[in-house]
Amino acid sequence: MQPIKELLNKIKWDKRENPEDYSIGYLDRVQNKIIEIGYNEIKKIEGNFLVLEREGEEVYIPTHRVREVKKQGKVVWKR
Repeated sequence: MQPIKELLNKIKWDKRENPEDYSIGYLDRVQNKIIEIGYNEIKKIEGNFLVLEREGEEVYIPTHRVREVKKQGKVVWKR
């Protein structure tokens, strides 16, 4: 299985990929469920964190909480 950081960087930098086609499912420990976000909601990838912007604040999601990646609704990576 390809490491998640490698896949996320490929989606961002590979000209053959369209980031708008992808969604990321991560485990929210507070809600205890998988939250799905569009790849374009990721502001940046910093170290081992996805950085999102929510209500004007940066939210850090550890990459180890990512459970699946979908391309056009089809799972292409799963932990």
